[in-house]
Formats: sequence, C-alpha cells, structure tokens
Amino acid sequence: MAEVAQFTPLIAHKLNLEHHAVRNVVQLLVEGATIPFIARYRKEMTGSLDETKILAIQQQLEKSEALEKRRKSILESIASQDKLTDELAQRIAAVSDMQSLEDLYLPYKPKRRTRATIAREKGLEPLAAILMKQEINNPESVAERFLNKSKELNSTDEALAGAMDIMAEWIAENSKARKTVREIFQHSALIKSTVSDESHQQAAVFQHYFDWSEPLDKAPSHRLLAIFRGEQQGVLKLKLDIDQEYCLSKLEHIFVRPSSTTQAYVQSAVKDSFRRLIIPSIETEVRNYYKAKADTKAIAVFAENLKQLLLAPPLGSKRVLAIDPGFRTGCKLVVLDAQGKLEHNDTIYPHAPQSETKQAIQKIKNLTNAYKTEVIAIGNGTAGRETEDLIRNIRFDRDMTVVMVNESGASVYSASAVAREEFPDYDITVRGAVSIGRRLMDPLAELVKIDPKSIGVGQYQHDVDQKALQQSLNQTVESCVNAVGVELNTASEQLLTYVSGLGPQLAKAIIEYRHKNGAFKSREELKKVPRLGQKAFEQCAGFLRIRNAENPLDASAVHPESYTIAEAIARKANLPIQELMGNRKALEQLDIKAFTNQHAGLETLQDIFSELEKPGRDPRDSFETMTFDKKIRTINDLREGMELQGIVTNITAFGAFVDIGVHQDGLVHISELANRYIKDPAEVVHLNQKVKVRILAVDVLRKRINLSMKAVL
Repeated sequence: MAEVAQFTPLIAHKLNLEHHAVRNVVQLLVEGATIPFIARYRKEMTGSLDETKILAIQQQLEKSEALEKRRKSILESIASQDKLTDELAQRIAAVSDMQSLEDLYLPYKPKRRTRATIAREKGLEPLAAILMKQEINNPESVAERFLNKSKELNSTDEALAGAMDIMAEWIAENSKARKTVREIFQHSALIKSTVSDESHQQAAVFQHYFDWSEPLDKAPSHRLLAIFRGEQQGVLKLKLDIDQEYCLSKLEHIFVRPSSTTQAYVQSAVKDSFRRLIIPSIETEVRNYYKAKADTKAIAVFAENLKQLLLAPPLGSKRVLAIDPGFRTGCKLVVLDAQGKLEHNDTIYPHAPQSETKQAIQKIKNLTNAYKTEVIAIGNGTAGRETEDLIRNIRFDRDMTVVMVNESGASVYSASAVAREEFPDYDITVRGAVSIGRRLMDPLAELVKIDPKSIGVGQYQHDVDQKALQQSLNQTVESCVNAVGVELNTASEQLLTYVSGLGPQLAKAIIEYRHKNGAFKSREELKKVPRLGQKAFEQCAGFLRIRNAENPLDASAVHPESYTIAEAIARKANLPIQELMGNRKALEQLDIKAFTNQHAGLETLQDIFSELEKPGRDPRDSFETMTFDKKIRTINDLREGMELQGIVTNITAFGAFVDIGVHQDGLVHISELANRYIKDPAEVVHLNQKVKVRILAVDVLRKRINLSMKAVL
C-alpha cells in the first residue's frame, strides 16, 4: 500500500476528487475489493463515489503504476550508460506523463545503425558539438582538423555533412522540439484521404473519402475509424498535413542563433531533422494518439449500448413458447417452463415451400394448451414477420402475449461450447430457439453466455484496441450483473463468473457444490465451497440472493456484515425481520440516525432501510410489448414520408439504428434525432426504446433507409 499511496495526490488532482476518498479507494483496490463492492458497500469510505468514478481511479492508478515502472527502467538504463546526471534524474522524476518521459529518454535509447551513428564512428561528434554552439568563425578550418584524425574522412564537406547528421539526430531527440512539432500536429493538422485502389471490392464503402480533408482535432471518432479502416484495407491513402514553413520557423527559433557563422549549418540540420526524422516520428505518434482517442469513444459507445441491452426489462417467470423462424428449414419451436427449463421441442413448416399452415397452427395450439403457455417469443430474423403474422391470426383459448425478440448472437450461442454443455442432446436449432425464449425472460442471464462482441451493438468494434474493448465490456457486464443481483440456486456458471469476487474458477466450484449438495440454504453455506475464502465471501455475498432462505435477509441486497444492524432495526420496530421487510410504514416510524455506529454510517443505513422497504428489488424497468405496422413487411413497402413505429437497436456516435420491421434497420442520423443540436445520440435515445420515425429516403439496392425523429409526434 505504501508504494501506491504516493499516487493518490496526483490521481485526486487529475480527477478533481477528495484526497481521502481516492486514498481509501486505492487501499480497497489494492486489498482486492471489486468496483461493484466498493460502490455498494463502502460508501462511508469513498464519500459515496459511484462505479464510474471508482473505475476512473482504478484506471489512473494503473497508468501511474505503469509510468513509475517505466521511469525506474529508464533511470536504470541511463545509469548503466554512465550518463545519468543529477539534473537529468530530477527532470525524469518531475514528468507526470508517459510521452514526456519517453521524450527525455529518446537520446539515450539504444538505436539501430543510423547516419548519425556512422558519423560518430568517424569521430565527428565533437565537430557537431562545436557547430551546434555557433561560436566559431571559420567552421571549414575546424572541420579540416578532423581529416587528420580519421582516415575514413576524405574532405571537409564530408566531415561537415557527418556533423550535420549528428546535429539532425540531436534536434530530433530534443524534447522541446518534439513537443513543439507535436502540438502543431495536434492542433492544426489536416487529415487528408485520397483513393488508393478504386477497384477494391470494398471501394464503394469508402467512396465518400476518396478526396476528403478536415481538421484532425475536429474529426469525429467514427469518421477517423472509417478512414483508418479504408487505409488498412488498401482503399485509401492518408496524410496528415501541416504548415511546414511555420513549423520550421518555430524549430529554427529554438536552435539557430542569428548572424552566427555556423548558422547555415544548423539551419540545414534543422530542415533535415524536421523532414527526415521528426515528421515521420511525430506523425506516427499523433496518428496513434487520435486513433486511441477514437477507440476510447467507440468503446464507450459500445459499453453503454451493451449496458442498456443487458439491463433491458425482463419478462420474468412466465411459461414461454419460443420460435426460431425459417422458411425452407421450418420454424423450430421450444417450450420453456417459468424458470427457463426446456420441456419440449418441435418443428413446423408454415411457410413456402412446404406451406403446411394448418398443421402448424394446430401444433402451436396443442402445445400452448398442453403446457399452459403464457407468452410466445419469436426471433426477429428471417421469416420473423411472417411467423408473427401467423401467430397473431391464431385464436387462442386465452390471452396470449406475442413478442418479437432481437436474436442477434443467438446463433453464436447455439454453436458455442457453453450451449453444447448445457444441451448436449440437442442440435443448434433447438439451442438457438431456447436462447430466444430465455433472453425474453431475462436478457441479462442469457446474454452473459455470449461474447459481447457478437451481440451486434458496437461501432467499428473490429477496428479498435481489442484488449481495451474486451476489458471495458467485461467491466460493463460485471457492473450490470451485480447491479441486478444473482439468484444463487438457479444462476448459470457464466452468470456467476461476473459476480463480484468470484470469476470462472469459483463459479465452477459453486456449480459443482450445488450439483453435489443441492440448493444452498443460506449465504453462510457459501463458505463450504472449496477455495471460496473469507475475502471472496465478503466480495460476493451481498450480490447473491437465496429465495425462500431460512434467513429472509439472504434474499435481499443487505450484506451479511450488516445483518446485526438489520436485526437491531427489526427489534426496535418490535417486528420479526420477515414482517419488517416490505413494511414501509413501520420503517418510516424509525429514526435512521439512531442506528449509526463505527461500522455503519448514514449512507450504509440508508441503503439498508431502502432494501428492507423493497427487498431484492430489480433496478430494471417493467416489460412492455411493441408491434410493427402490419402493412409494412419489406424494404420495398417503404415510401418517403411514411411515419412508423420502431425500436432502437444500436446507438453510435453518428446516430441511432432503428428496427421498423423490414429486416433492415434504418439510420436516424444525429442531425435528425431532435429539433435541437445534440452532441451525443445518447442524450435523446436509448437501446430498446420505442420510437416513432419518418422515412426520409430509401435505397433498395444498397439496402439503406434514412429516418428522422424530428417533429414526429
């Protein structure tokens, strides 16, 4: 802890947070606490910081540790060369960002063989130093002295040229020079793209960028990623353009002394350094910088979309008939009980070419009657709308809810090892239909079984830093799972993996224990799971629920460490704990401050009272159904000016995609989302939101639909 404590002042300053809160968060993180646990159960220590701020602290801590590790490595490297002076050590110790640190190290960094290296081997470094000082009157005569010292030099011109090569390298490695050029690139560069290969099979996708130019620092993240992708695929050529004459004048101001007799040599070295060494190096740096910024934005969009998808309203415990639609191969039917257990599977062929409509209707009616089905879930892929029409025209004996379900990723799940392990005796069509039904019942519990990148809510997801993307998505899933809570006795291994403090090994151990010993009767029983120690129990217990446990608090979000407080509250109310839970009137009559102690402050007590009032509450919204316009079936049915109901399926930095029921999502550009200027589509829409849109344009050949939400009532 002492090693990382040094970072807390800087982290607090960068994030504009209270020093003590940052110190406590860092301490908890170092001790192995998870972000959900810290945010939920350590509010007094953190000043009630939310998960976003705690994550920011964690990221800054990781950056600080990486910086310090690199600083030590650099100091050791320079010291091993016997070049570490007190002044240099102080400068290295003073920098607080990685780029500045690398700039200071660059002159001492081991290099490949360069023109400057060759010149040094000829003994020309002293001559370069003399020229660089710009204090001599006759540089040619000074250069001539070096001819006698080296047999490899044939003329004074060769000696002076070698010295300028060394000066060029010094200039290129000067931290002030690099910072000057870097800032000019970052603040005034234009990014230009031109066509490289118009015959490329993907050329049409990038046609908009065949002759494109805009300020680099103003280019939106999605456009940068698109242009970088075009370059990577060989369709586009990219260039960062700056005012080179202005940049050279800034560098000459740093290095050239006017009216000096060696001024021309230094100017020549500056120009050579700038064009041959500095521009390629800094341009690569700046490109990487803006690529990283674009990645960060794209990953944030993906993570927010994933969060909204995972926290979509669940249908809950209902008996479901799920249908994975198809034409030639038929529609796969599965019957699920209220807990999502597969009870029956079958196939119907209501569509062409078989067109066994009557038989299909009869089979559906028989199944819904036999299994007392309450809801029918239909995948929204191929034949989805046709199957929905079929189902809605059936006269059932009772009310039947019919829901179209986004089946993105269901095929990925059905072919996965997880699905094979869960349903070893069924083929992928059955597994896909089960996934459709279960994701309606509980999107979170089902979607955690699928790689988030396969769910289809990303933006340029294959172009961004894959490690950073995976880390962000995993954090998002963990946050969502712990925000909702997990039923210990029914949760899958995949769902348990994301519970605070567990992970794959302990999740597997819990499942094995459950199979061997039956359902958990209490949270305390978790301690009997092999390898699940006290620390893991502390981190996970509050997020795990046990319905119908002997202690009713085990079904709530009250942490076991606070059971004694909850019991004290019940005694004060003169009620058994099970009668106090859900009794708002009794709780309102108590003075919450009376229960504060050294272990529980007001923030913790407010959470306990809130949980006692609504034990095990689900933070997700209530489930609602939506139907598409029955007259609109395909993209060919769309006409400009039509107003239709739709549902938001994906949000990007440039707009939102909306499903209007024609198997092709339409785009509402950010400029068409509202009657006011907005910077972020998330300001006005969220995933799975039901919206009304107007058709602006339809391109049937390219399957593009442009939509607007402006002034659509």
